[in-house]
Amino acid sequence: KHFGQARTGAQPMAAGPGTLWLLYSNTKVVLATALWKLAEQGAFRFTDRVSAHVPEFARHGKRDITVLQVITHQGGFPNAVLPSAAWGDQARMREGVCDFTLEWTPGSKVAYHGLSAHWVLATLIEALTGRDFREYLREAILAPIGLAGEIVVGLTPADDARVSDMHEPDPQGGMRALAENNTETWRRAGVPGGGGYGTARGMVALYQMMLAGGTLGGVRLLSPRMLAYAIRNHTGDRVDEFMGMPMHRGLGPHLRGHTATIRGLGAIASPNAFGHGGVGTSYCWADPDSGVSFAYITNNRVPDPWHTERLDTVANLVNAAIV
Repeated sequence: KHFGQARTGAQPMAAGPGTLWLLYSNTKVVLATALWKLAEQGAFRFTDRVSAHVPEFARHGKRDITVLQVITHQGGFPNAVLPSAAWGDQARMREGVCDFTLEWTPGSKVAYHGLSAHWVLATLIEALTGRDFREYLREAILAPIGLAGEIVVGLTPADDARVSDMHEPDPQGGMRALAENNTETWRRAGVPGGGGYGTARGMVALYQMMLAGGTLGGVRLLSPRMLAYAIRNHTGDRVDEFMGMPMHRGLGPHLRGHTATIRGLGAIASPNAFGHGGVGTSYCWADPDSGVSFAYITNNRVPDPWHTERLDTVANLVNAAIV
């Protein structure tokens, strides 16, 4: 179902099935699928040090950080920033992430890395493939399963007609444009930790691929064993110090688990349910026990506690309807 406006103002556009919505951190799971594919092909192991494939990453005490630590938010550099001038330049991107400095000992904490970790992972993909990470995602991951037009990391001018503008509440109770996420620079960059775009149906289909053991539309992208490894709780009940609760991190998505609270998956979801959210706007998830996948995506970025409370309500309503 689609409701409301994808764009307002001088050129309004109603929301529709082909609308491309900003996914924010749902992009992290999209990027993770590329790493799953490369790992099962033998290009690397998640237990490898990042510096084994990107030698310069060893700078500033980062030599022993593993890929698994980075993707499960244990890398130790949650607040590192890559300047926007480097977003579209492979050499500057690599140099920038290799210059990240540590805030704490890698592996000693679980603490959400909003954007920093996935710039490292994008650099790793480029080192392993010799290709721009956005190109690799499109051609090696999304196109084979028919989702290249449904999920886009790095928009092109041809995509612009379908893109929803972002908004946020204003102090007067209305809405205003969220300018930083409506620029051409942002849209073209395909920020790997939070700048992908997708349709709701595309995200539902991506999660159905995971539920189906790596197959979508008769095409096998991944092996069931790789998915079982990726969608496993790799951080146990350790508290994510940014989220303030255990997040049961897999290699991309997180799992519901058995703890009392979890962001985005509500109270009554199966402990095996897994997914990811996008700041103030969205959540996509799948439930292996029921076979249901679900995507809730909006273009009005709202603050907490309201956003988390609405996600819990939506998740509980959907799960209550599964019989």
